Amino acid sequence: MTVFAQPASLRRPAVREHYEDTILNPVDLVNHADLLDPQVLQRLRDLFPSERAQLWGVTPGVGEANLPQIRKMRAGDVVFFSGNKRLYLVGTVALTWHNPALAYRLWGVDEKTDQTWEYMYALTGVRGIDFPMEEIRSLLSWKPKRNIQGFVALKETDGAILTDLVGFDDSAHGSPPPGLKDPSPPSFGPSDAAADAQRRAEQGRLKKALLPGAEGECALCGRALPRAFLVAAHIKKRAACSEEERWDLNNVAMLACLLGCDSLFEHGFVTVEEGGQLAVSPVAAGAPAVAKYIDEHLAGRSIAWWSTEREQYYAWHRSHTFQLGALTPDQVYN
Repeated sequence: MTVFAQPASLRRPAVREHYEDTILNPVDLVNHADLLDPQVLQRLRDLFPSERAQLWGVTPGVGEANLPQIRKMRAGDVVFFSGNKRLYLVGTVALTWHNPALAYRLWGVDEKTDQTWEYMYALTGVRGIDFPMEEIRSLLSWKPKRNIQGFVALKETDGAILTDLVGFDDSAHGSPPPGLKDPSPPSFGPSDAAADAQRRAEQGRLKKALLPGAEGECALCGRALPRAFLVAAHIKKRAACSEEERWDLNNVAMLACLLGCDSLFEHGFVTVEEGGQLAVSPVAAGAPAVAKYIDEHLAGRSIAWWSTEREQYYAWHRSHTFQLGALTPDQVYN
């Protein structure tokens, strides 16, 4: 899986219009069947039974400078949209294809380059996020003034950190195209063993402090369960925490059960609103088994673990991990 950064400043009227026309409002494929290759159209229909898809594209760039990056994109890759000094949208690539005619019909041409966004891709799993560039620079150890200037594939380690923060599961994004080997797992360098050991140490010490006995209560579903079925879950993702935050028992960790709640929270299917009310992601409805679990164990619950001290961390989870659909331009800027 490759992770891409897609500059798309919604302060530019044309970009805002394109975003509203083809991301906020999925494209009706039937209306453009005349410009789609039959095989591409059939593949899109297979992927999107509603025959409506969220589409975006990339121009060739001056001197075709974007082509080396474009050629790396495959189904299953992840794209982060950037603008207004933040990452504000993330989604998974469902299909890529080249179609200048359809791009021109949907978006016209870029007034700066007189090019259209002919290298097109369809997205799935789209949701709004709020990652200020200051936070990104710190997490990825970028230079103080570094920004995302052009369409680019991120370094493997940088992409792994970002996808972890938003709860993407690599295995959920399809297989590589025929003839390609499965990509190697991300390498994080010689400190892997030490980092894993530290995570295990944190988990053990936090869990011991939160759960001194043989049984405890899941913060989300409220069920009393044996110790083996509970973990000390970080509210704010560990990778985004300072060293002090990682050990902040009162503000960062809560007990979550391995029967479903830990994964649902980790991947943004549920979150905690200010005041403690559980909120359910709209994407849960698309997974019947997930929706059934939430309905049986989580729907309508408020959790006792919420507090004013923890709110900053729950707020982080809501803006970074909770799965919402595409934000409106006004939501991005507020």
